[in-house]
Amino acid sequence: MAFWDNLFPARTAQFDSGAAASNSIDLTRRRPSVSLTKQGAATGNLRVNLSWRMRTSDIEGRSRQSGRLLRNPSKLFKPEVVQAHTQGMVNVDLDLGCLYELKDGSKGVVQPLGGFFGDLNTAPYVKLSGDDRFGGSSGETIFVNLDQKDEIKRLLFFVYIYDQTPAFDRTHAKITLYPSNGPRIEIELDERAPQARSCAVFSVDNSKGELTVRREVRFVYGFQAELDRLYGWGLQWGRGYKTKA
Repeated sequence: MAFWDNLFPARTAQFDSGAAASNSIDLTRRRPSVSLTKQGAATGNLRVNLSWRMRTSDIEGRSRQSGRLLRNPSKLFKPEVVQAHTQGMVNVDLDLGCLYELKDGSKGVVQPLGGFFGDLNTAPYVKLSGDDRFGGSSGETIFVNLDQKDEIKRLLFFVYIYDQTPAFDRTHAKITLYPSNGPRIEIELDERAPQARSCAVFSVDNSKGELTVRREVRFVYGFQAELDRLYGWGLQWGRGYKTKA
């Protein structure tokens, strides 16, 4: 423990119980993990939500807008009109998925691609609620039945860009965990990785009776097979497609 931790004892308490203003825990590089067991949140359904939004390109859009404002300052008070399917619009379909390994050795994936939506009450005790293709306010959600935690060995939650231009750095993507008890847990995908198509966001490890959530945020240029290789899942992967929206 550092000397200044004694001077400011509230630092540790704030991280354990969540910020008073937002009642949340932010997992960062400096504070990468939190114990659900110690939080009293290792039972019930853990809700994991992916949210993102699309925005116009940063460089071209801002430079052109600045020039227009200098020529016509009154435009400052008018809302910007954004048209879809233009060069400046980032149109990204992010998908949330989960690799699972159970205590009996069975392994698999829950994800929209291929229609692997899982099950909450029977193995794998992980369930995807649906597929959001447009970055809506509700995003995509996966539920984990922690009442069956003794059957779960480890989980790896990941996000990938489906069949679109890589643009993680423009999506404002965020993963939020809502345990059955205690503060929510937030992980921002805010690191620059312009060419990445997938990201391992966080893992859940069940070891010695303790459930631990650990921030990963590892961007890769490939898809699920590359994440599988990095984390040693050992599954066989093939090309998958979605039905038309």
